[in-house]
Amino acid sequence: MSGDRGAEVVVRAAAATLRKYANLDLILVGNESELAELVTRFVGSDPRLRIVHASEVVAMSEAPADALRKKKDSSMRVAINLVKSGDADACVSAGNTGALMATARFVLKMLPGIDRPAIIAELPAIGGSLHMLDLGANTQGSVDHLFQYAVMGSIVAADLRRIDEPRVALLNIGAEDTKGHDTVKEAAARLNESSLNYVGFVEGSDLFSGKADVVVTDGFTGNVALKTMEGTAGLAGHYLRRAFTRNWWSKLQALMARPVLRSIAREMDSRNYNGATLVGLDGIVIKSHGSADDYAFKHAIDTAIVEVRTQLPQQIGALLEKESA
Repeated sequence: MSGDRGAEVVVRAAAATLRKYANLDLILVGNESELAELVTRFVGSDPRLRIVHASEVVAMSEAPADALRKKKDSSMRVAINLVKSGDADACVSAGNTGALMATARFVLKMLPGIDRPAIIAELPAIGGSLHMLDLGANTQGSVDHLFQYAVMGSIVAADLRRIDEPRVALLNIGAEDTKGHDTVKEAAARLNESSLNYVGFVEGSDLFSGKADVVVTDGFTGNVALKTMEGTAGLAGHYLRRAFTRNWWSKLQALMARPVLRSIAREMDSRNYNGATLVGLDGIVIKSHGSADDYAFKHAIDTAIVEVRTQLPQQIGALLEKESA
């Protein structure tokens, strides 16, 4: 019921998802009358789709603590309760990130051996993509936290990209072993002794180079890096538009380059990477971007389906147990 574009996006995405998967049941959580009208318009009659009513909505600007304490019948809380009870295998939401994280952690609890949840997302890179975490769940990260992020990131990348041994790197101010603060150095030493495919440090300038499949950092650094990437993409788009609309000759060049530009736009379309996983929880929760359209939200649902099929939390728990043995 939240997100920047409202419930219609979710219902349209649900309709597309039901067409794609034959053996799938979806539950829409929110205002029953509003959702029923949208389902009639975009889905029609389908026994695989049902509505669970929730009387409250968490606003995008609402404080996580207030949402957790005061809105126990919000669509977000009810959806996560369905995962806790086993009535649903995963929750996908485009709502308030902080409230989603706080509610999911309170209701679902953490996996044994995991101190804090993290946000992991897929990003485009040369030769494919990379998974990066933490992207803002925790502003600070200890050696244990970074190690746990590496374990969780390795499992997510293996499942979603079907890689046997994902290459794991630590984000640092340099690639040399002597660079960085003590926490990063100690985390590197611990990862070197683990069974993970640790490939060393990676600098910000090499994030998209294809040198790593998983990049690990603390949430403060990760969130700043992510927002910088988004801003840089917007700046590049601004300069391209300005260059191709400067005069009649540049407009003609833009017309000639249109097929190439469209191809680049498809490859870098952020909608193809929508759906960040809240890893470390004893359950599957996917955070869609608040401004996602139905195409992007469907991709977030696809991510949830893969994680349910591969039993992501169980895999993380098993690998952590192995590493601590």
